[in-house]
Amino acid sequence: MTPTLRVMLLIDADNVSADVIEQAVQRTMDEYGAIHVRRAYCNAEMAVNRQALFKQLSVRPMVNLSAGKNSTDIALAVDAIDLVIAERPDVVVLVSSDSDFAPLVSRLREKGCRVCGIGQQGKTGDETVGVYDTFIDLAHHSAKPAGRTAAAKKVVAKVPAAKTARAKSATAPAKKAATKTAARKTTRASAERQPQPAPQPVSEAAEFILQAAPALRSGKDVPLNDVAKALRTAGLLSKSGSSLKLFDKLTAEFAVLQHPDRIRWTGASAS
Repeated sequence: MTPTLRVMLLIDADNVSADVIEQAVQRTMDEYGAIHVRRAYCNAEMAVNRQALFKQLSVRPMVNLSAGKNSTDIALAVDAIDLVIAERPDVVVLVSSDSDFAPLVSRLREKGCRVCGIGQQGKTGDETVGVYDTFIDLAHHSAKPAGRTAAAKKVVAKVPAAKTARAKSATAPAKKAATKTAARKTTRASAERQPQPAPQPVSEAAEFILQAAPALRSGKDVPLNDVAKALRTAGLLSKSGSSLKLFDKLTAEFAVLQHPDRIRWTGASAS
């Protein structure tokens, strides 16, 4: 009986489309029968947009909160080396069309892994394909409605325009009266109450942190060490990452209190 190979699937979710990710997971399952590690690296906005897809595919999103150029690629590369040392996979499947991963592919191969690439057709260059042991290009399928011809667009535009002109001339007196009535009501309402400031929305980065450490939602002080452990467990902070540096970027929503070190979500008062 052939032993099952240990397979690690790492996805550059900022680089390929959702349907290519879905195809890549299915192709890898068909090829090896099992995927032991499934991770997708992306920014916070992408993680929110593809949350349902990641759940469906049992892929763990690794959210990158840094805003620097290629920061997601760097996070993937660092994590890949750590995982290969810790998990000892036989095969690493890297889903990306980015040629910048060539040094990573060479390093993983030196560690004894077979490295297979999956990219998106039309985005992958020849120099990218050559560095992998095998490479598959998957087509991006997107259903787009057929566009109207220029002549049809003009006809459609003219008909509503004519109707709008007639409607305006017929309803002008009624609109004028209604506007005066609404203005009087608005003036009375404004005198009766003071306008309330709109609540500040929670940023996507803050929402991920609150999901990982729900104790922060109370607005009370929480030990910084407890929050850092929760962020590492959720994959939002690396083992060597500094929670203080992370919260320095989110001072509008979190306050760091020292002696002892604690953290407070300041958005709780607005929610």
